[in-house]
Amino acid sequence: MARFGARMAGNFKWVVTAWLVVIIGLGAFAPSVFGSLAGAGWQSNGSESVQVRELAQEHFGGNSSAAIQVVVHSDTEQVTDPAVAAVISEVTDILAADSRISEVIPPQPGMSISPDGHTGILIGGANGTTDEMVKAVDDLKGELTAASTDSIEVYPTGASALWSDFNKANHDAMIKAEIISWPVTLAIMVLAFGSLVAAGLPLLLTLAGLVASAGGLVLLNEITPISVWAMNFAMMFALALGIDYALFLVVRFRDALRKTIDAGRIDPQRAVAETMDTAGKAVLLSGLTVLISLSAVLLVPAPAVRTMAVGIMLAVVFVLAATLTLLPAVLGKLGPKVNAGSLPYAKRQVHRSPKFATWGQLLHKHPWPFAIGSLLILVALSIPALGLKVAMPSISVVPEDAPVRQGYELVQAQMGEGAPGMLQIIAPTAEAEQTAQIAASVDGVSMVTPPMPAMDGSDYVMLQAIPNVDPSDPALETTLDALRAELPEGAIVGGAPAENLDLQTALNEYLPIVVSVILVLGFLLLLIALQAPLIALLGTVVSLLSTGAAFGVAKLIFQDGHGASLLGFTPQGFLNGWGPVFFFAMIFAIAMDYTVFLLSSVKEHYENTGDPHGSQVDGMAHSGRVIFAAAAVMIAVFFSFALAEPLPPKEMGIILGVAVLLDAILIRLVLLPVLLRLTGHAAWWSPTWLRAVLPKIGFSHS
Repeated sequence: MARFGARMAGNFKWVVTAWLVVIIGLGAFAPSVFGSLAGAGWQSNGSESVQVRELAQEHFGGNSSAAIQVVVHSDTEQVTDPAVAAVISEVTDILAADSRISEVIPPQPGMSISPDGHTGILIGGANGTTDEMVKAVDDLKGELTAASTDSIEVYPTGASALWSDFNKANHDAMIKAEIISWPVTLAIMVLAFGSLVAAGLPLLLTLAGLVASAGGLVLLNEITPISVWAMNFAMMFALALGIDYALFLVVRFRDALRKTIDAGRIDPQRAVAETMDTAGKAVLLSGLTVLISLSAVLLVPAPAVRTMAVGIMLAVVFVLAATLTLLPAVLGKLGPKVNAGSLPYAKRQVHRSPKFATWGQLLHKHPWPFAIGSLLILVALSIPALGLKVAMPSISVVPEDAPVRQGYELVQAQMGEGAPGMLQIIAPTAEAEQTAQIAASVDGVSMVTPPMPAMDGSDYVMLQAIPNVDPSDPALETTLDALRAELPEGAIVGGAPAENLDLQTALNEYLPIVVSVILVLGFLLLLIALQAPLIALLGTVVSLLSTGAAFGVAKLIFQDGHGASLLGFTPQGFLNGWGPVFFFAMIFAIAMDYTVFLLSSVKEHYENTGDPHGSQVDGMAHSGRVIFAAAAVMIAVFFSFALAEPLPPKEMGIILGVAVLLDAILIRLVLLPVLLRLTGHAAWWSPTWLRAVLPKIGFSHS
């Protein structure tokens, strides 16, 4: 790493030129990232509901869960009246003119016309993938809603419209949060570094990594659909992580440069070499930990969840690459100018913080009160997580004025609570009557439409079962299970609500697998990095405490509604379904990030002195301020998303922000140093056979 860093510093022009090529080449695609990426993918591949959707698209004119539903309503006139009929005709023409729409099915009496005749639903059959249908709504919803008149309302609704409106609201919220977080982050960086140049470097490098990753996602989307959420969350996560990495390197570089100046010779290249040999290793290992944690999410058979992980991983790769190549080159070129624009207090600032050294001594003298106190707080906050409920998001995640929500609520008011979430049943023609009779008798089903033969003449019929509860009501799962258990063997049940429930089942099933993989791989990476099994195990276990506490807080806020009015949202009574899998991976990645930062610093001093007491105090003194500043940056970035109106980014921002707050203060700056104090030499002991197997990694620099 030292030689690599010196090469980067000695080849400034080549490194910068290479990065300019990457940024310009990939950056050319970056502006189209939000318009290019996929808008759907929330499904469990291979599930029964996905089979129903595929059969519906193939044999029933595209009348699947991905179809565009258009609600036409008038308070004064009925669907059959000329004025409403004219609007329905206009909507039909708009839908029929788009190649992504197969068959346009007009409102049908007893099926898609309300009992009072004032509301009708047109079906624009899906002639494309779920992602293409979301884009179709993006393109058509303006024209469709424009068909409204003073007395007639027109709203696109259904699953594709839901994701269209939700993705837009989510994108707007992310941009708003980014605009707020950047100046706040810069202010924290200036305070942390005391220098405008040093503070600006991490932001510029992170921006370079984000631009490159945005362009990379657009190109990757040409090969396989990538969820637009991948870029949304990559922006947030990579910004926070990239600043952390750059902060760690720049602080160490300034200290190394000061040593060369004190020795009577300014040598930026030597300072870069020392930086990369110590902090550079920690950053590399931390980045690998993050990538390993997120890679476990790829096990979940849900395209949106997988590609969200891929998007964040790609952004981390680019940010990590910029930190380990471009940053050393720039630091080597800047040399002492890295301190340009220093504030007065920064000129007296040294890498070894006296305040954190004093804190480390205090923890060494009185370990038990601090250990017990931090454990009690973390365990108390973790207990509510045992009652955490999860489900796929309800209609409340989109703004009240979104067309899909207005259409949804109108359908409920006119046609019943469960009308927006019809379950689709596809059965062989021979089992049509039996299927209809059994479905109508299932508890929780308010109505079953007559069997509709396949449009292509194949041996299938479709029935729509209307539940008597809202699509987000937990009772719907019982109804779905009963239908699948009681219907004839050839009948299968799907529809948008069933797809959500099947996805939630898959997420629940894969959660323990993902958690186990993350824990095992995280432990192995710490073991390789630190060469010591006990501290690797302790570092892994304590990371679970901040994770559990963050989910406990999530339960109190998002399920129970504590503080909901202050944060400006209506609780759904559950956490969004992908939260446990996805947030666990992200929280654990961040926790292990700080673990590597702290323990690598302690190990560096232990390798030099062999003194567990001195290394614990010196490790705290040299890394405490960096961890504190890095945590402040992350918390500022994550909490800025608490201002988002859509619930999922609000959930992510608050949960990750709380996790970082608890992890940095109670674990990295209290509990882990106390464990080092209590274990002493044993923390760094390793059996001979293990040392022989592991690669030789050290953090001291000679």
